[in-house]
Amino acid sequence: MELGLPFETYVEQYRYKYLALYHAIRTAIHSGKLPEGTRLPATRELAKLYGVSRGSAAQSYDMLMAEGYVVSRPGSGTYVAKGIAMIDQPPAADRAPVLSAWGQRLMEKSGEYASALMSIQEPPLGTISFANARMPIQDFPYSEWRSALSYAGGSGGTQLQSGAPPEGDTELRQAIAGHLRFTRGIQVDPEHIVIFSGSMQGLVLLFQLLVDPGDHVVMEDPGYQGIHRGVSLSGGIPLPSPVDEAGLIPREWDAGLLVVSPSRQYPTGAVLPLERRRALLNWARSRQAFIIEDDYDSEFRWGGKPIEPLKMLDDEGRVIFVGSFSKTMFTGLRIGYAVLPPSLVEAVVQAKALYEPISPAVLEQRALARFIVRGGYGRHLRRMTRLYGARYEALHQAMDAYASDLFCLHSGDAGLHVYANWLRSGEEYAALRDAARNRGVMFRDAAVYHLTPGPPAACFGFSHLDASMIEEGVRRIALAWLDMQKT
Repeated sequence: MELGLPFETYVEQYRYKYLALYHAIRTAIHSGKLPEGTRLPATRELAKLYGVSRGSAAQSYDMLMAEGYVVSRPGSGTYVAKGIAMIDQPPAADRAPVLSAWGQRLMEKSGEYASALMSIQEPPLGTISFANARMPIQDFPYSEWRSALSYAGGSGGTQLQSGAPPEGDTELRQAIAGHLRFTRGIQVDPEHIVIFSGSMQGLVLLFQLLVDPGDHVVMEDPGYQGIHRGVSLSGGIPLPSPVDEAGLIPREWDAGLLVVSPSRQYPTGAVLPLERRRALLNWARSRQAFIIEDDYDSEFRWGGKPIEPLKMLDDEGRVIFVGSFSKTMFTGLRIGYAVLPPSLVEAVVQAKALYEPISPAVLEQRALARFIVRGGYGRHLRRMTRLYGARYEALHQAMDAYASDLFCLHSGDAGLHVYANWLRSGEEYAALRDAARNRGVMFRDAAVYHLTPGPPAACFGFSHLDASMIEEGVRRIALAWLDMQKT
């Protein structure tokens, strides 16, 4: 099938070709030009038709799939999903609202939001997905959590109407302070902790407070795309800095803010050695800069020695430690926090109060405080760490057995996913992703994490898959490679 899309028009509007393809196809679906059940071209055909790389074509399909516009049928192809309502084109006067500079930046980044949805999208029935990494809910101590929720609501629900200040529930901040002192060695006053609706809310608010339009912000490359998006929307200029097998490479950056994940670099899993941590602190001291330490999933550490957070080494109030419970608990619990230098506490609380005068999810905050203080959280972490360690080993063994000539896995001792370098050509990598999807297996293309072009790589989330599913998923990847050799 040959698509007749106004691709060049969208290229002018959206900076990246994969975004232009995504928006062009989405609009064609909404307008009815591509009705439900229509079979779309294979990524090889789509790439040839519009002069883009096969990886860009695959990424546009992945984004459409994440939003439910298209579905993949193993062995058959990609089709327009059923039930997508046709949207009548609005009058020309209503089509182009005059947005602020911030609004325009937001819309330019809308495709990145669609890409992020893949992390919560359920795969097609029968497909084994390494594309996301989440806690297997059957292993969560639900009865203990339910008891904590009941306690938080009070006898007969007497506490359901009570609120909490913008900085969050006092008992939860005290519980987090105790947990960090015991497990991470961070000596923190609960008054210096602010609770957010997920760590990303905290990061964006910090960018708004610390970044003026045109300011450079140093970030890891590759790194989490949400941080890049948050900095750009705040008017900052992302300053990509390369990562090697030991994490971020320190430099004398001309910037006032650095975002780094030293305990487990995202997405490669590299651990920043002590001398580099000290180099970052020396840079911050000399520049009077701040460092945001993003600690997203390093609590699940099944091997190696405990890692000292940057915050523990900070004696000048230069480091902001950001953590989240969405990875350690469950995805629907949108509770994150920041451990702030004393000099920033008042400004952050005032900014938080502008958005949320009363802290949200107070019931969950109080339940989480109870869960931590009563020891349930610590037991849960220890149990899941053992489980994830075993699944990490299962993934390594399966890769060694079936795909050692295709991928080279980065070694690690923590977290929920593994980063893997592709050992063949870029064209073969794009073809494998299609062939694997037809075999009923998916994995995350690491290109979404690169701010500058990098070699082909993949991320394999394993936390939600048992050993048999991990082995079967890797076996399907190997079979997909064999399928490619026959064509």
